[in-house]
Formats: sequence, C-alpha cells, structure tokens
Amino acid sequence: MLGLGAMGTALAQAWLAGGHPLTVWNRTAARADALALRGAAVADTAAEAVAANRLVVVCLLDDASVAGALADADLTGKDVVNLVTSTPEQARARAAWAARRGARYLDGGIMAVPPMIGVPAAGPYVFYSGSSELFEEHRATLATPAGTRYVGEDAGYAALHDVALLSAMYGMFAGAAHAFALFRGEAVAPGRLAPLLSDYVTAMSGTIAGTAEQLESGDYTRGVVSNLAMQVAGKGTLLRTAEEQGVSAELLEPYFRLMERRLAVGSGEEGLTGVVDLLRR
Repeated sequence: MLGLGAMGTALAQAWLAGGHPLTVWNRTAARADALALRGAAVADTAAEAVAANRLVVVCLLDDASVAGALADADLTGKDVVNLVTSTPEQARARAAWAARRGARYLDGGIMAVPPMIGVPAAGPYVFYSGSSELFEEHRATLATPAGTRYVGEDAGYAALHDVALLSAMYGMFAGAAHAFALFRGEAVAPGRLAPLLSDYVTAMSGTIAGTAEQLESGDYTRGVVSNLAMQVAGKGTLLRTAEEQGVSAELLEPYFRLMERRLAVGSGEEGLTGVVDLLRR
C-alpha cells in the first residue's frame, strides 16, 4: 500500500482487519506508525514496499505523484492497482507506462469517502478498469475494503465513470444551493426545506433512465411529459423569482441557455435530452 492519506489509511486498515498481510509506505513516515501497531510492515522507500509483494496498490495525491513514487521501483511481474483520482487519458497513459515496465495494470475510481471504507452497509465501491486477468485474480482482496465494479479493459473507463458520477453530483449540489439561497431571507428554516428538496430530487432521478433510453433510440420525444418548448417558456418565472429574492441565477442560466439553443435547432416536443448533444464539442 503506497500512500497513507485519509483514504489510503482507511484502505490499509480494512485490509489489515480482513487478515491480509500488508506492507505500507508513505512519504511522511510517521503516518505508518498506527498501522505498524496493527501488524503492517513499514517500508523505508516505495521501491522497498513494491518489492515486498506482487499486488501493489497506489493511493497518492495525483498522477504525477505515482510517477515520482515508483520511479526507482522494479515493476517487473507486479500487479499495479492505481486508485489515484485521474482523467481517462492519464489512466490510459499510466497503463501503457506500467506495461513498458513489465507490470499488469488496473485503474480505480473510488466512490466513497474514507469513513465508508470497510463498512459494507455504507455502500462503498470502486470502479476498476484495465487488465481483466489482474482483476479476476485479486477480486476477493480488492473487495475487502469496498465493493468492486469492473467496467472494462480500457484503462480509462474507471476514471470516466468516476468523473461522470462526480460531475452529476456537483450539478445536484448546484441546484440544491440555488434552492436554499431562495429561502435564505425568508422565515423558513433550512431544516424545513431539506426533506422536501431531498424527496423531490430523489423523485426526479427517475428521469435518468428515460434520458438513457432516448439517447440510445435517437427518439428524443419518447415518453416526454414536459416538453422543451413548455420548459423554455417557463424559465422566466424561475429567473424572476431569483431576482425578486436577491439571488444570483448564475447556476441556472447556463443550462437555460442550452435549452434555448436546443429549441432553436430541435423540436419543441422533445424533452431535455437534446442538450446532451450540444455539450459535445
């Protein structure tokens, strides 16, 4: 295990609790002390840690940190699992880099925060992509701290899935922030709005499957109950309400502009799926 930040430490603790022999390394050596007391072997260098075991899990700051930490390590015959958050192209380049150095490679995208690791009921899981042989051989070990979801031989796919879900999350956060801002100057406690907002966002998530079906079929009018023309016409109320409440509409306006552009080139009977095509460069 290379890297003992909050996530790396949580992963290490889960493997130790699961009875797996573990060698750890961290640039700040003191972070390994607590793990040593629980039975982990502590390596003085990353190269020494790599030499200790065939399966090498990396959880460092960024892609550049991986190259730096493993610069002097002999990766011949090793199985490298890279859990650093990266882009799809970085993951593909790192897979090629590992292959040139004689290693099998698996990239991972962790869909959890550290307190969820090692707690199955919390629902943590990791996207994996790259060598299917590596994944199958080490599946049980990789599943100890969190669930596993293998998404393909293309090493970039784990990062792509990771970033796609995180991007959707931030879109949800943006909408929630705007909703709370509308009430900020009113005599309505945020705690009263929260369950209504949570329930509504959960209900609206049911439209995601329909969007996927429309994208696959190419029929953007299939199953539409609130068409694009109606929604574009109704956006003025949302913008005026924001103005009346003294709230910036900067989180809403970019999406509304996409809706208007799609209406100009598509059909008013469509839903909102067409904005996906506008985002493609």
